[in-house]
Amino acid sequence: MGKVYPEIDGRLRDFIVGQPVFFVATAPSGAEGHVNVSPKGMRGTFVLLGPHRVAYLDYHGSGAETIAHLRDNGRITLMFCAFDGPPKIVRLQGRGSSVAVTEETFADRIAEFPAPPDVHAVRAVITVEVDRISDSCGYGVPLMDFRADRDLLLTAHSRRTADDLAIYRATRNAASIDGLPVF
Repeated sequence: MGKVYPEIDGRLRDFIVGQPVFFVATAPSGAEGHVNVSPKGMRGTFVLLGPHRVAYLDYHGSGAETIAHLRDNGRITLMFCAFDGPPKIVRLQGRGSSVAVTEETFADRIAEFPAPPDVHAVRAVITVEVDRISDSCGYGVPLMDFRADRDLLLTAHSRRTADDLAIYRATRNAASIDGLPVF
């Protein structure tokens, strides 16, 4: 049986920031639509902002489900798994919001990240107000070795201008796969 925590602190904080990858899950409202789960990584793209508040950088990509689902209902879960050391899974559940690169407060939000990688292709900062923090055993999670962050996302977007990224958002990230608006 897992444990529910009152806040993110101490060893729990160390565990979360020590994971090179985490997963984000969201879903649209109602019984229709697709549940989305996305892996996230790259050092410097996740930050703990308090005992009940976290944020991560959302880069331009093949889909924009998370932003669309957060606009629809705000529900979000972040999951961190130990792929080395003692087995453990930590879930942060709560309400999320996004601040897009086009919004006035974007610069303030991105400033909350002390050591982000190249931020040229960040399309939004996702913030989660965490209302449930829990762990479970993780006995079924395989042991794997971390070699390095991939640089392909940053490299691919480094060739795009700010105008190119705006077109990308308008043409490839305008709606979720279920037709929900993104930006």
